[in-house]
Amino acid sequence: MRKNITAEKRHLDIITKNNLLMAKETENKDLVFQTVKKGVEAVLKNPDKGQYYLCIENDKVVGQLMITYEWSDWRNCFFYWIQSVYTIPEKRGKGVFKSLFEHVYRKVKKEKGCGIRLYVEKNNKIARKVYENLKMTDTGYLLYEIEL
Repeated sequence: MRKNITAEKRHLDIITKNNLLMAKETENKDLVFQTVKKGVEAVLKNPDKGQYYLCIENDKVVGQLMITYEWSDWRNCFFYWIQSVYTIPEKRGKGVFKSLFEHVYRKVKKEKGCGIRLYVEKNNKIARKVYENLKMTDTGYLLYEIEL
């Protein structure tokens, strides 16, 4: 039986672990456990920062994502950004992300958000195909940043 839930403080360690695995796998980055743990904890303590959703099967977390919010003055509502996506390897291709995405989609519609956004590595063809299958489209924007 699969269900999607809003993460709670008791999920801190598994979310942290999954974030570390995702960073290593997708960007070959070794993140600092305590830094990531504090970041996850900040979200779990303050929903204004974001919200984690977990996909649970047989009492085990098999997937996760986080949403954060971006105010759009052009639309007078929020975009919901999907971040920190992770599905355990043995459940990939089995609808875990789709289930979480649909959960968020319903939330955004109910809360009258203006849309859902995410970013993906250009070379991650598998993830891009998953997102396209969910009717997401390339916006044509490039992402720039400066790390401090």
